[in-house]
Amino acid sequence: MAGQRRKQQQPQARRRKAYVPLAAAGAATIKPRGMFRLFSNYRLFAVIGAVVLFGGYALSVVSGGASAHGGGTSHGNSSVRGDGVRRESTSAPDGTAVPARIVKQYAALPPAIVDPSKRYLAVVETERGTIQVELLPGEAPQAVNNFVFLARDGFYDGVTFHRVIPGFVAQAGDPTGTGIGGPGYDLPFEASNRAFEAGVLAVARPSEAGLPNNGSQFFFALGRQPALDGKSTVIGRVLAGTDILQSLEPRDPQLTPGLPPGDVIRSITIIES
Repeated sequence: MAGQRRKQQQPQARRRKAYVPLAAAGAATIKPRGMFRLFSNYRLFAVIGAVVLFGGYALSVVSGGASAHGGGTSHGNSSVRGDGVRRESTSAPDGTAVPARIVKQYAALPPAIVDPSKRYLAVVETERGTIQVELLPGEAPQAVNNFVFLARDGFYDGVTFHRVIPGFVAQAGDPTGTGIGGPGYDLPFEASNRAFEAGVLAVARPSEAGLPNNGSQFFFALGRQPALDGKSTVIGRVLAGTDILQSLEPRDPQLTPGLPPGDVIRSITIIES
């Protein structure tokens, strides 16, 4: 009897779930239903995907997606364009918003676009009048080439004279107006034997010895500056408009931060002959 009871009370073996390997599971056929039938038709699905992709690309081009390489304005040679355009907003002293202006940044030095055998004039249009400058590619080919490149690309349009010290210099070319901005690269130093007389145009460089020039900032000498002889790269000389330079509003943002914006450069036009 005891043996029979133990035999009757013996639990039945549990059924184990059969796990199907991934390879076998992928080989199983499942018929899609409803809208999922679309995904089973591979050719139709590929055609629809291609149409959607092409349509999206066309829409982005029409809506101005290419503006990230020039801000929508062409200056001179269309191959001379600024990359990495960003917009920078500022505020007026009274707290009102100032419309954002385009600030261009570049990944490297510009290509060679200046012919040293030709003559180049720069017509600088400012709020106070026009300044005409003869550029000197024979004395500083890389720096003059850079100045011409940035001017034709519209980099200087809207930039201010951020540092004006009467009797010393009138400095511009900084898109931020702080005195520390630039185009995203530096320029090599090119020595010059030209004396720093009033009206000499040169590239700005840090006060520390051995550092390269700023990539976009420049300054006009407002008087004889013998201390600058041989220490700054000269790129031009003023032919007309010295009275405009002398009339610029004095300011120095490094000594007095928060000043109202300086006199604006509306445009710089390069005349090649």
